[in-house]
Amino acid sequence: MTQTKPLDLFWFVPVSGDGSLLGTTEGHRPAEFSYLKQIAQAADRLGYTGVLIPTGKNCDDPWITAAALIPHTERLRFLLALRPATVSPTYAARQAAALDRISHGRFLVNIVAGGNPKELAGDGIHLSHDERYDHAAEFLEVYSRLLAGETVDFEGDHVRVTGARQEFPPVQTPRPPIWFGGSSDAGIAVAADHADTYLTWAEPLDEVRAKIETVQRAAAAQGRTLTYGLRVHLIVRETDAEAWGAAERLISKLPDAAIEAAQKKFREESDSVGQRRMSVLHGGRRDALEIAPNLWAGVGLVRGGAGTALVGSPETVARRLREYQALGISTIIASGYPHLEEAYTVAELLFPALGITRAPLGAHGTQVGEFGVSGTGLRLAAAAS
Repeated sequence: MTQTKPLDLFWFVPVSGDGSLLGTTEGHRPAEFSYLKQIAQAADRLGYTGVLIPTGKNCDDPWITAAALIPHTERLRFLLALRPATVSPTYAARQAAALDRISHGRFLVNIVAGGNPKELAGDGIHLSHDERYDHAAEFLEVYSRLLAGETVDFEGDHVRVTGARQEFPPVQTPRPPIWFGGSSDAGIAVAADHADTYLTWAEPLDEVRAKIETVQRAAAAQGRTLTYGLRVHLIVRETDAEAWGAAERLISKLPDAAIEAAQKKFREESDSVGQRRMSVLHGGRRDALEIAPNLWAGVGLVRGGAGTALVGSPETVARRLREYQALGISTIIASGYPHLEEAYTVAELLFPALGITRAPLGAHGTQVGEFGVSGTGLRLAAAAS
């Protein structure tokens, strides 16, 4: 399986908590900073390109968390979610520039317009679905121009600034990259105008192909070209059978009542087109979770947002990821439960199958012994010959 360019593989920092079983408090791991630091440092050492840190009322703040994690990492990039209606674009630009300087150019932003009006109302956001995307477009116009060094006068329906300027520039030029996801027409229009990378959740190949082609046409109409990322969970084991067993174990203590409650919440509270697309994939049923070859929707039974996982051996999962790459995907933002152990499992099993050879931090030779390439067994074999 030969590719000219390996996929970039990001990991995930679970600022709402972690565990090895969905739908139960058994084995739950709180989002304590010491644990999140372990995950970030593992991802950094293993050679992941970056990490995504999400946002929402059930998440510890991603920007504060990243500011604390950055000094404990060396090359890891931080893709931080931001709801634009919660902060002014000038203030967000100052924060972005500061994080970019502190991290020596390792900051990225993921703009999330939000999909739950009830939760957004708690943040003081009372905009309709399309109004949120209109606001995001105005926000990004000001935010991007400020970080590119302009003095900005802007008056829109939602954002108004006069003589705005970013006095401390970011490291990255012309500004730190902008990531954006949105399956609705309004979301795609904003991505086409303002994003550098369009991020989609993992759906069957034909559906992702159609979405990417729609975004490509919209961007081309603006004279722009985007890159594309895929958000997906990974369940990788040495064999396909072991991987499917791990997937089943993940939901083995998930009560039907929890599934019903989660699906009811998604139906009644969310106006996200992407969330509807995720929910339709499985319909809340346990017996129809493999929705495409090796694409499993079990996570989405109770998790909002990204709800699908690729399941299989390293060779199987690598083959499926290459199929997405053939559609134009260049970055995978992955996760697995629990995130610390699965960061190691994915790196050790999947990286070689994907041709990812990034050297670990502080790489050095190992001593002769049970892990050494010239250990006792090999030396005895050589002597016997």
